[in-house]
Amino acid sequence: MVAELETYSTIALYSAMIVYSIAFVFYVIDLANRSGDAAAAARSGAATAQSGQSAQAGQAAQAGQSGGVATLTRAPEAVTPAKRSRSLRIGFSLTVLGFLLHLVATVLRGIGAERLPWANMYEFALTATLAIVLMFIVVQFFIDIRFLGALVTGLAVIFLGVTKVNYYVEIVPLQPALDSYWLIIHILVAVLAVAFFTLSFGLSLLQLMQTKREASEGGALRFITTFPTAVRLEDLAYRLAIIGFVFWTFTLIAGSIWAEAAWSRYWGWDVKEVWTFVIWVLYAGFIHARATRGWRGSRSAWLNIIAYAAVIFNFTIVNVFFKGLHAYSGL
Repeated sequence: MVAELETYSTIALYSAMIVYSIAFVFYVIDLANRSGDAAAAARSGAATAQSGQSAQAGQAAQAGQSGGVATLTRAPEAVTPAKRSRSLRIGFSLTVLGFLLHLVATVLRGIGAERLPWANMYEFALTATLAIVLMFIVVQFFIDIRFLGALVTGLAVIFLGVTKVNYYVEIVPLQPALDSYWLIIHILVAVLAVAFFTLSFGLSLLQLMQTKREASEGGALRFITTFPTAVRLEDLAYRLAIIGFVFWTFTLIAGSIWAEAAWSRYWGWDVKEVWTFVIWVLYAGFIHARATRGWRGSRSAWLNIIAYAAVIFNFTIVNVFFKGLHAYSGL
């Protein structure tokens, strides 16, 4: 029965990866359409400006000849945002479908193990990636950030592929040290923090691209013109990072309380504990520097990206190559 459930879980996982990949393609098509729309808008704006200048010159000449006052033509209205593209809607719908298949894979893994699927790196990665996609979907109810779709689905496919190839382990009983209700609290807040950090990271990447485009007006990044401004992207990244930071703070606190119950000490400078604290310090520095020191623009974005790189390093390198009391990779 366990083997059968694990087989179904794997089928659902591969199906989710396929759907995420197709969604990624549609998001990329949407980006290509955005580039075309931006180019057309730029040509239309240039033609309108040239026509307006000609009209104003003609009116001025006519006024000069008649001795009257020229009446300037009304400035053309700004180009209204294009309607939501069909490819974007399809991409988001496929993202939701991929999430449901991903959820089935995770739930079946948990049913087969008869516990929460959080006992090793494979299961944590399965859940954390699920949380990233879930938060991407949920955030749409408050603000439209579907322009992150290509990044989110692309990362989901990469994370799940690497996880399945490198971190997969058979279902095993829960280790005694993990058999605690603190497992639920500690891991839950950790995966939520990672989800918000990932979205914040994506927004900071786009912020750097938008900043470069605004500075150079380069055609290579023309699709970025349809995205929010660099200032707006920075603000969104900052807000999501704050939410993630709150969850990561609870991760530290819950981990310390759990450590006291399991090992009779709150803090022992275990390598995993140290890196969890390093991540906390990096995000605290990012939030503090931007709020009080005036770190804005590219410096703020790079600090956020460095902090997220520490999250990935903590999960991939520290879990695999550094052994300690937190060596629960299962590998």
